[in-house]
Amino acid sequence: MKKLSLSYSFLILIHAVIALAVFAIPFLSKIYALLIPVVGLYIVSRNKNRNNEVLFVAAYLVGSEVFLRMTGGNLNNEYIKLCVIIFMFLGMIYSNFSINALIYVLFIIFLIPGIFIALAEADVDTDIKKALVFNLSGPFCLAISSIYMYKRRILFTDLQNILTTMGMPIITTVIYLFLYNPSVKDVVTGTSSNFETSGGFGPNQVSTILGLGMFIFFTQLILFSKSKRIVLLNILILIFISYRGIVTFSRGGVITGAAMIVLSLLFLYYFSNARAKKKFILIFVLIGSMGVGTWVYSSLQTRGLIEKRYANQDAKGRVKKDRLGGREAIMDADLKLFLDNPILGVGAGIGKKLREESLGQAVASHNEISRMLSEHGIFGIFGLLLLFIPPFVLYINNRQHLYFLSFFVFWLLTINHAAMRIAAPAFVYAMMLLSVQIKIPEKTSNNLK
Repeated sequence: MKKLSLSYSFLILIHAVIALAVFAIPFLSKIYALLIPVVGLYIVSRNKNRNNEVLFVAAYLVGSEVFLRMTGGNLNNEYIKLCVIIFMFLGMIYSNFSINALIYVLFIIFLIPGIFIALAEADVDTDIKKALVFNLSGPFCLAISSIYMYKRRILFTDLQNILTTMGMPIITTVIYLFLYNPSVKDVVTGTSSNFETSGGFGPNQVSTILGLGMFIFFTQLILFSKSKRIVLLNILILIFISYRGIVTFSRGGVITGAAMIVLSLLFLYYFSNARAKKKFILIFVLIGSMGVGTWVYSSLQTRGLIEKRYANQDAKGRVKKDRLGGREAIMDADLKLFLDNPILGVGAGIGKKLREESLGQAVASHNEISRMLSEHGIFGIFGLLLLFIPPFVLYINNRQHLYFLSFFVFWLLTINHAAMRIAAPAFVYAMMLLSVQIKIPEKTSNNLK
């Protein structure tokens, strides 16, 4: 166990060094982006995916996406989603998949009418290829990932290792944020989402991945810290990630991460025996104290502006009319487009241009649910129902999946405030479908029910 702890610490150190190297020599980000799938392909091919290596590689890609995008390492905005899709297909080739998983092919079929409508309705000023890729890469990534993970048996410890693999590049991200902006006080002047504290990248996406990092290192802290040194290390990481997430001034990711933590705590408490429940009192106190301490420090560093942000106030303390940063208007526009085109919708990717008529500017939807309705009509409703129902049907016989509800909350809240700009919600959704076993199964983890 001591060896594993040292290995864990060493991995953290490596990813801190990656942040330092990329900050010093930005071009290294592109090399890093190319090395991940190349090394991943070697690992998967060498082991023929006997231990679900594709999940570890894909998880690492998902965790690194925001860092690569903020440092210019991505070849394009859909690079990570495409890589994840390729590795999921590779996993299917090596390890097959459940025939029942083809229900997610039906989800893809529901998207097709919207594609044809878009091709028919697009004008000469619309880059239809770009619009389709931007809006459909996330749903396609979700569908392919779900087909691979559907009822795939995996040990709970392996699931945690996948999360930890995802968390390592998130450490790189948060270290880079500190290097990019070491002094929060110097750049926070209002209550809007802050690009300076977000590494010069979109605060919404940064907040989303840091919120996921909060959950990852919280679970690592309470369930897999085997020594006092590792406990202390995970506490420091959790506090640092939480702090940098808060000071992005983008609320969605932080609230989502906090909700995941609360749900997992309640879930673990409920299924614990009487002896373990007594220990949870200490955990509740510890996590509560860390949360309060992190919030107080964030408030001091932002001169109280962060409190106004979460109270939906401007810098002068006046309550803003719009609680969701303009998203209400976009959702209202989406609903109107759906009511006007309830059967086939306006076409995939066309909603952005049509919103210009009602909002005065072409804006992309931040809400995947309202976008599915406006752009895909009734087929969007069918697609959403298909996404909501199967995970809970599987969960009836999958009670050892301790992170199920936390994953569901992450997916649902994220697609409501950040759509599917990054691969994380698609991949985390698919992880809900894994058949998790706390005890060692008779067959290998690659086997399917």
